Amino acid sequence: MVKKLVIKATTAQSDPERTNQAFTVAAAAAAAGADVTLWLTGDAAWYAAPERPEGCGPDLGLPHATPIADLLAAVLTAGTVVVCTQCAARRGLTEADLVDGATIAGAAVFAEQVLADDVQALVY
Repeated sequence: MVKKLVIKATTAQSDPERTNQAFTVAAAAAAAGADVTLWLTGDAAWYAAPERPEGCGPDLGLPHATPIADLLAAVLTAGTVVVCTQCAARRGLTEADLVDGATIAGAAVFAEQVLADDVQALVY
């Protein structure tokens, strides 16, 4: 049975270690064969957009950390990336603004995913 993992990233460069953990765990789990959905909320929503404002770049400035862009690509190859509806709207993002494979969905979809049987949810 394939394990299902839902990870919610709630930060960006304001908390680089927590942000790095969310993306690293998502990429590692996807590479290990888990069914991964990475939710990007708050300023983490910017990581799904190729065009970002200053302060949301792909490098968190952490020694020994894989660049966010590489981790995101790994998740998109084997998993799903979802941007919170309200978070996207507050930042003026639409699905046309996102990297290929990323989508936008709301709290009801998140709740449905994390409440499903045999799902592990992690929030960073």
